[in-house]
Amino acid sequence: MDALGDPVRRRLVELLADGQRPAGDLAAAVGAEFGISQPATSRHLRVLRESGLVEAQARGPVRLYTVRPEPLDDIAGWVDDVRRFWASRLDALETEIARGRRQDVDRPEPRTDGGHR
Repeated sequence: MDALGDPVRRRLVELLADGQRPAGDLAAAVGAEFGISQPATSRHLRVLRESGLVEAQARGPVRLYTVRPEPLDDIAGWVDDVRRFWASRLDALETEIARGRRQDVDRPEPRTDGGHR
């Protein structure tokens, strides 16, 4: 997840979600979007490769990158765990808010005439 903390690296993974792409295409895309050079893109790709999020395959002078699904599955599992943790707490909060509203409805309106009849 540390590797995905950078917006350029997240974008590279997004670009690879559609399938294998050459490093040059990736560098052009993020270069235009983030204003970074090809060497800077290569450093980001190296971080993603070393973290195991992507893999590279050399085909002659071209390096093709693809996303590895296993690390993303691990991240998705973590997100699901966090979501379940908060969902139960938010459900409990919703119940308490509804309970408070019911109590407000059940309470008699305060008298505005000073309590005298």
